[in-house]
Amino acid sequence: MWVSGTQQICMIFAGVFLMYLAIVKNFEPNLLLSMGFGTILANIPASSAIGEGGALTLLFNMGISNELFPLLIFISVGAMCDFAPLISNPLMFFFGLAAQVGIFITMGLAYVLGFNIHEAASIGIIGAADGPTAIYVANRFAQNLVPQISVAAYTYMAMVPIIQPPVIKLMTTSSERAMRMSYVERPVSRATLLIFPIAVTAIAGLIAPASVALIGFLMFGNLLRVSGVTDRLSKAAQNELANIITIMLGLAVSAKMTGPEFANLTTLAIIGMGLFAFVFDTVGGVLSAKLLNMFLPAGRRVNPMIGAAGISAFPMASRVIQRMGQEANPGNYLLMHAVGANIAGQIGSVIAGGLLLAWLG
Repeated sequence: MWVSGTQQICMIFAGVFLMYLAIVKNFEPNLLLSMGFGTILANIPASSAIGEGGALTLLFNMGISNELFPLLIFISVGAMCDFAPLISNPLMFFFGLAAQVGIFITMGLAYVLGFNIHEAASIGIIGAADGPTAIYVANRFAQNLVPQISVAAYTYMAMVPIIQPPVIKLMTTSSERAMRMSYVERPVSRATLLIFPIAVTAIAGLIAPASVALIGFLMFGNLLRVSGVTDRLSKAAQNELANIITIMLGLAVSAKMTGPEFANLTTLAIIGMGLFAFVFDTVGGVLSAKLLNMFLPAGRRVNPMIGAAGISAFPMASRVIQRMGQEANPGNYLLMHAVGANIAGQIGSVIAGGLLLAWLG
């Protein structure tokens, strides 16, 4: 009884800390504020917010257990994404795939540390740098770890501007960071923008049928954006739907953030491996750019930092690369290249999650 009470007190402080990150540090405030306050509600002794008939438990059962909330968030994300920079420079697809390496390295580490293969996959998917994908996969494979994985995924997404720069500087020279890349805007036809989400859904579905719901909802949201006939729905997906589901998602996850379930060494291990995954995503992206440059003519070589934008944390990663590029060379303008890689990372993370579901489902 004493241990349980101590764990609840610890979790109440953890909830306050999440709210501090949201309000003071502005780290993913839309989600962490709900999650932090929900954690306090869930850990008040004899709380009516959890358990049979509890409001937080009902939200968890109707939105996380059946994977509805993460999928609805994907509609919003798709409606926010502009795939034109990626379509006009398909080379960026390479970085969107290469920067997912942290998922599989972390999965191997978790397995070596004693987690079963499904738990290891759920921990590795933190490296997708994509909260909805992480929740979706974890709910399929290790529902007991959903709260820890959710907190790690969203916290580290918000900390990309803190995590990535030192890793990138360690992996690159000052001359590499100062490398200029010319950008020529290539117009993308409306027909191409319409065909792209349909084609990606079909191809990803054939490669990994288990990814159809993930990639399909993402691409449906984008189709609302580019169709030209559903502007009202597109704006609703980007605003009202995103806002409402984000609140519900944060509160729903907090239903499982109770002392006995969360305040333990397993949580610390998962949070540590989440950081490991993000670091190796960045390393993999930078190394992939350096590898590609070995085969490209001098005039077409890629600034190695662009590879680091291949993680799915959109648009934080692309902004980090733009800022670091201008610090190294005030005339450097890498944003559009980085945005292309960043959007490719959004697609790559969903495909990586689908492949794990297909291989281990």
